[in-house]
Amino acid sequence: MSPFVAELIGMMLLILLGNGVVANVSLTKSKGKGGGWLLISLAWGMAVFVGVMVAGPVSGAHLNPAVTIGLAIAGKFAWASVGPYILAQMLGAALGAFLVWLTYKDHYFATEDPSAKIGTFCNTPAIDNTISNLITEAVGTFVLVFGVLFLVEPQFNSNVIANDVVGLGSIGALPVAFIVMAIGMSLGGPTGYAINPARDLAPRIMHSILPMGTKGSSYWWYSWIPVVGPILGAAIAAGLFLAL
Repeated sequence: MSPFVAELIGMMLLILLGNGVVANVSLTKSKGKGGGWLLISLAWGMAVFVGVMVAGPVSGAHLNPAVTIGLAIAGKFAWASVGPYILAQMLGAALGAFLVWLTYKDHYFATEDPSAKIGTFCNTPAIDNTISNLITEAVGTFVLVFGVLFLVEPQFNSNVIANDVVGLGSIGALPVAFIVMAIGMSLGGPTGYAINPARDLAPRIMHSILPMGTKGSSYWWYSWIPVVGPILGAAIAAGLFLAL
């Protein structure tokens, strides 16, 4: 695999399993309906584990434009590769969202609540407050990127192998899965913790075009917050890391 293909496939798996658990818990007549927030948080962490495990040896498994940008700001990743990585992440997220829809297609049409449907694709706020929602996404992503930067820094981890691919895959998938689980359980309530621009934007596009009966709004008015918030949080994390 090339790094581009690795990021695409890793992101596809992440969204397939991550959005898949939301569909399992939320959609009508699903056997997992009502599984709750704990199940969602655990499964999202394991979704990250699977995606990083597959993509890590090839691309470093960023699987998140905010991580890619944060690593570049911190000098751990070439700026010339940022664009291709983000494109691969967007395409992989769109494909993963499509596979969730394909798997649960009958359940989408059986579900009458539009909010349950959109929740299986992207995020909406529990309380609509632009500044608070933006801060929440920035704080959650700060935790993710700050943790990742310390994990990939050789000074703090003597097991990191020096090579041209520095990213999540260089330290193994499990620590990052734990970080994502912690963010979901602790900080996910206000916005659903996108903490990843591609994870939210590409599936939101798929929500707007895929048939599923009564779907309601794709909340485009909110869509910039899960993009700008994570990038802002990643930039702050990288700046603090460099200052330290």
